[in-house]
Amino acid sequence: MELHSSWAEAMRARDYAAAWALERQVIAARDPATRDDPSLPYHQRWVWDGSAVDGVDVLVRCYHGLGDTLQFARYLPALVRRARSVTVEAPVRLHALLAGIAEVSLHPFDPARPLKPSSCDIEITELPGALELAPDDGPACYLRVAPAPIPAFTVGLCHQAGDWDADRSLPEALLAPIAERHRCLSLVAAPSTLPVINADGCPFDLAATAALVAGCAAVVTVDTMVAHLAGALGRPTWLLLKHQPDWRWDPTRHDSDWYPTVRLHAQPRAGDWMPVLARVASELHAFFDDQGETNHGQFAQPVGARLLG
Repeated sequence: MELHSSWAEAMRARDYAAAWALERQVIAARDPATRDDPSLPYHQRWVWDGSAVDGVDVLVRCYHGLGDTLQFARYLPALVRRARSVTVEAPVRLHALLAGIAEVSLHPFDPARPLKPSSCDIEITELPGALELAPDDGPACYLRVAPAPIPAFTVGLCHQAGDWDADRSLPEALLAPIAERHRCLSLVAAPSTLPVINADGCPFDLAATAALVAGCAAVVTVDTMVAHLAGALGRPTWLLLKHQPDWRWDPTRHDSDWYPTVRLHAQPRAGDWMPVLARVASELHAFFDDQGETNHGQFAQPVGARLLG
């Protein structure tokens, strides 16, 4: 735990050499017999043994969440340039998006029947340490998705994160002032009570969701996969963070090395979303004034299903 804390501090301080050294220290201390331990849940396993990726067949396993996979997929083109071959074992829901990032062999991740080990196995979140590449060592926007034909000046809203960390989510009603002032659509795959143009919510389909995000003029989201989609697509994004977010977001900053178009807004106190939403609403209003949008409010006209996938 102490080493992980030091690693997180080094990453936030942009001391990547120190972070990579700490990572290799952790790997060296591990028992090789516990590698990819089948007795552990997939997200708790370690995969990479510290071996070089150059000139060998590399199997990238995607054991973490969809957002994690999208975040670290930025390193796949660099891996392709260095490895002999690259196979990515990922959830099928992500394949359409990953295929546009790098030319890799994509295989479905079936927890019951994972692929056999390759010359070098690595979990996708371990790629920056293996390649020794910082967040900005590569293109800032690395997803290419055709935008859905939604109305101009539309704001995408996402209030719901994964069930495993309820503190990341916020009550949907807290976004009502934004939805009442701007044309908005929901990026949550569930019916919405807000005055949005898709009251039934967005499709439970990542490619369709990505197209909606790509078509938005701006995105307001909690810390979940939508934030990574928006950042990787280069959309202006306001990210709502709990008081103590995880290592990838620095609550003392409003910008992010991971995604240059994302602005960070962390709670000043645990559970207190109101100051965050007030600042975001003000910044969003100023952003649209700069963009030339003058007709704020009264934007809840429904949009046909053909526009929403």
